Amino acid sequence: MKLVYTGKTKNVYALENGNYLLKFKDDCTGKDGVFDPGENSVGLTIEGVGDVNLRMSIYFFEKINAAGIKTHYVSADLDNTTMEVLPAKPFGQGLEVICRHKAVGSFIRRYGQYIAEGADLDAYVECTFKNDELGDPLVTKEGLIALNVMTDEQYESVKSMTQKITQIVADDLKEKGMVLYDIKFEYGYDADGKVMLIDEIASGNMRVYKDGQYIDPMTLSKLFFA
Repeated sequence: MKLVYTGKTKNVYALENGNYLLKFKDDCTGKDGVFDPGENSVGLTIEGVGDVNLRMSIYFFEKINAAGIKTHYVSADLDNTTMEVLPAKPFGQGLEVICRHKAVGSFIRRYGQYIAEGADLDAYVECTFKNDELGDPLVTKEGLIALNVMTDEQYESVKSMTQKITQIVADDLKEKGMVLYDIKFEYGYDADGKVMLIDEIASGNMRVYKDGQYIDPMTLSKLFFA
């Protein structure tokens, strides 16, 4: 295996068969030792978080693939905390896609004068460039097209897939008595330009509440698999 990328929460290796291997780590984004999925840097290390992130990713990737939505997931090895994935070209130099069912986090920081925290949002989708120095700037559909990051067709695929996947996750959490407020995804595309979901689907990428109280990622993982 050849190390091709060192990420905040995962390392990426190239495999001989043309696929890639993601090695999940116990590092989490946050600030001052407190986890925050919206932060741009590693803020803490939680033992076992890589394992539970992989378990949740396996669960949802298999469910999403079964729903006919294209992802990069091939297989996983829980003993080594790794996941084999298909090759995918990322959009630009990295793009995050957030789907919001309720107003919280950076949405409230930006638009709090117009909406109350926790207010319902109709599967609102927004995109941000992954750029720590610029604070992950927001970008519109028109901006993505003008910058040649993606085509109109690719954007519509991303938006539709995001809303469908978010509903799958939200429905599962609802069955367990929890409410999904927001979740972030990453996408790439194959050699034919077809969009696919990449990266992971884990508790560290979503904000979930139970009885009006925020649930931290490790507690969420335990509740999810209880």
